[in-house]
Amino acid sequence: MSDLQTYLDKAIEAARAAETIIRRYYLGEFDVEFKADASPVTVADVECEQAIKAVLSQAFPDHGFYGEELGAESIDADHVWLIDPIDGTKSFVRGYPFFSTQIALLKKGAPRDELIVGVSNAPLFNGGEMACAAKGLGATLNGEPIATSDTHTIAKTSLSMGNIASLGASPAWPKIGELVGAVHRIRGYGDFYHYHLLASGRIDAILESDLNILDIAALTVILREAGGDITELGGGDIGLETRSVFATNGRLRGAIAPYIAAWDEVRDGARG
Repeated sequence: MSDLQTYLDKAIEAARAAETIIRRYYLGEFDVEFKADASPVTVADVECEQAIKAVLSQAFPDHGFYGEELGAESIDADHVWLIDPIDGTKSFVRGYPFFSTQIALLKKGAPRDELIVGVSNAPLFNGGEMACAAKGLGATLNGEPIATSDTHTIAKTSLSMGNIASLGASPAWPKIGELVGAVHRIRGYGDFYHYHLLASGRIDAILESDLNILDIAALTVILREAGGDITELGGGDIGLETRSVFATNGRLRGAIAPYIAAWDEVRDGARG
C-alpha cells in the first residue's frame, strides 16, 4: 500500500471518529461560546478535533497539526494535517445539517508546499456525503469515482458564489454582475456543498471570498483530482494565507477570468 493511500485511509478513519461525536451532540443541548470574530464554537468542535488528532498522531507521530480549535502543533514538520472539525458550526448550532468535517494533508517541500490528501465529510447532509482524494489516486464521493463536467462555454455554465462580502465590495463586482447575466444558472450553495457539486460534475464554477485555508484545503485536493482547477480569485496558488477561491471544472478558467480581473487580493480585503 502506498504512503498516500495510507494517509487517506487514516484521514477517513479520523473523519469517522469525528462523525460519531457529531451524531452524539447534533440536535442536543450544549453550550455555545463565541470567538473574538463572533463565530461560535461548541464542545463538539473541540472534541471532534481531539478525536481527529488522536487517530492521526497515533498513526503518524512525526506529523504536525494546524487546527481550527486547537491551533498549531509541530507546524514545521514535513507533513502537517489541516483540520476544521466542524466547518459550518453556525449551521450545527441552529440544527440544520449544512456542515462538514474537513481534513487535509500538506506536504512541505520545494519548490512549494503541496496539498496531497483531502477528506470532506458531511455526515448528516443528504443521508451523508463523504468526498475523498489523494494526489494521483483520483477522487470519490461516497466511494464512487467522480469527475468534473465537460461544460466549456459561459452560456451553459452553472455558477455558484459564496461568502461574497469582500467580493461584493470590490471593483470586480460590476463585471461579476455581467457574468451573472451571461451564465446559464447562478446559485449560492456555499460551504463544502458547492465543491462537492463541482467535483462531481453537477455545477461548473465557483467564486468565493471571505474564507480561510481550513475551509478549502481538503476540497482543493478533491477538486483537482476530479479534473478541476482552483486558485485564489486573483489567480494565486492556494496556500495557508488563502482567503478567496476561483474554481472551475478545468475548462472555463479562461472564459471566466476576465470578469474578475479587477479583483485584488489585498486591496479588496481578502487578507484581513
